[in-house]
Amino acid sequence: MEKLKIKTPFGTQINYFVKWVLISCTVGGLGGLIGGIFGHGIRLAAESFQNYGWLVYLLPVSGVLIVWLYQTFHQAKNQGTNMILAAVSSNEHIALSTGPLIFVSTVLTHLTGGSAGREGAALQIGGSLGTLAGKVLKLDEKDMKVAVMCGMSACFGALFGTPLAAGIFSLEVISIGVMYYAALVPCLFASFTGAGVSGLMGLSGEHFDILEIPRFGPGPAAVIVCLGILCAIVSVLFCLILHGAEHFFKRRLKNPYVRILAASAILLCLTVLVGTRDYNGSSMGLIEEAMEGHVRYEALFFKILFTAVTLGAGYKGGEIVPTLCVGAVLGCIFGTLFGFSPSLCAACGMAALFVGVTNCPISSMLIAFEMCGFEAMPYFALAIAVSFTLSGYYGLYGTQKFVYSKIKTEFINRKAN
Repeated sequence: MEKLKIKTPFGTQINYFVKWVLISCTVGGLGGLIGGIFGHGIRLAAESFQNYGWLVYLLPVSGVLIVWLYQTFHQAKNQGTNMILAAVSSNEHIALSTGPLIFVSTVLTHLTGGSAGREGAALQIGGSLGTLAGKVLKLDEKDMKVAVMCGMSACFGALFGTPLAAGIFSLEVISIGVMYYAALVPCLFASFTGAGVSGLMGLSGEHFDILEIPRFGPGPAAVIVCLGILCAIVSVLFCLILHGAEHFFKRRLKNPYVRILAASAILLCLTVLVGTRDYNGSSMGLIEEAMEGHVRYEALFFKILFTAVTLGAGYKGGEIVPTLCVGAVLGCIFGTLFGFSPSLCAACGMAALFVGVTNCPISSMLIAFEMCGFEAMPYFALAIAVSFTLSGYYGLYGTQKFVYSKIKTEFINRKAN
């Protein structure tokens, strides 16, 4: 009987494992350190804004400073997270100044009340860090991509405290339908290391308690399916509004300084008109209110509007926390109207809207489990599956590729709308 030939010797796998354990733990440690510093910076900025409401009147100053920084370092055309994704899927170059620029700019945005998150910024910081590590270690082109993904996972895990989701998200978000399994060990090691280091620095992960989880059955399942359908619709609208705001500002106001000054004026007027600071910053307070089962109906509209103006005009930050906020508010409103556990619906809304705008179902389930626990697992799974399927080929990131169709077993290789 002919002996089976082993194409990949075990020794090669061991070499790969040892090599990437060392690299990923190093990148993870650095990512955790920088992510921890960044997280504390964002926390201090948010606390300062809450304690000193007059900081909102400095929005024009922070906006001009952000534009000046990007112009000075020749990063005016920096595509943010899209550039990081393109660096993995193609050969897009990540400038080493990307990390420091997004670090400072995001803190300035939060300090003066811009409506943005922080995890998108973490992906950019991590991608920049991974690029630096790859250059120092003189990695080849393919290994450089894995190093970038390690950095993304490390900073995401460090900042949000969800290492499982952070490790898988970097594998899943680049190309929908095809995961970079070669980076599984590196990204998971980097994310857990990053989360561990930031934890030692006193940066705790996000966790929300669901007040009531009804017994799962056909009736409750049908309600959550309806919520998943609604989240798919809102996720498409959310992406269209964010992209539309960016295109509108760039088309109407060519000068970036004029653009961001106009946005600061709009944000100032909106803040004064609504009479609350709930929609400025990341709005974690709104998520907590939704998880407690009570939230104002108009919060859904205003959070989307504040975020679209902030990010569309050139302020910096992430889209993920605003997405979770909009999802939580939407879910809470849905649960209140239908008389079905608003707290559970808020948690499912977060996960379902997240998958609708990122197209990452596995990461969405993991982030739901890590943030809200495993007890509501069947509800999370249904909401995520329905929203993912019905949200089509829209997404927050224009460079994200759909390799395979969502509804047919066929190769399509198209970019997100």
